[in-house]
Amino acid sequence: MGIVTKTGDEGLTDLWSGERVRKDDLRVEAYGTVDELDAVLGDAKHALGRADCRRAVEDVQRDLYRLAGNLATRTGSYVEPILEADVDRLGTLVERYEAELGLTGFVVPGAIPSSARLDVARTVCRRAERRVVTLARDADVPGPVRRYLNRLSDLLFVLARAEEAAEGKITYVKP
Repeated sequence: MGIVTKTGDEGLTDLWSGERVRKDDLRVEAYGTVDELDAVLGDAKHALGRADCRRAVEDVQRDLYRLAGNLATRTGSYVEPILEADVDRLGTLVERYEAELGLTGFVVPGAIPSSARLDVARTVCRRAERRVVTLARDADVPGPVRRYLNRLSDLLFVLARAEEAAEGKITYVKP
């Protein structure tokens, strides 16, 4: 099957289950924003100077494929769900980077190109989280999916600061 199927020409798309829904369905909006986040992270990782930050982003990208699959499933369960262990893994990374960085106040985002890209990814992540929260008002969204996106925005923040710290460029907001 090729890329051009013409099955979406009338504004409909398939969920993982095969169910047809409108392309502006809240579920499609949620997993579409996760897809956007994945693409932004794909761009960001090429600018990262720290190998550990790059590995973390690549691991997240693999998770986002699974997370989008969870969101693209209205009935039944997705083959590889996001689990509480995935959420905990991100939390552990956040704590590790926080301990390394010793941040002392609010920072101005984007002090260097790599951190700027991660800051853009963080804001897309927060939008994805908002879309998922909206979806969860009326649909079943697994708790780990919501919590994963919340932890991920924190992780992207500290990864951006780690990139800046590696170049001595963290810029604090002066009160």
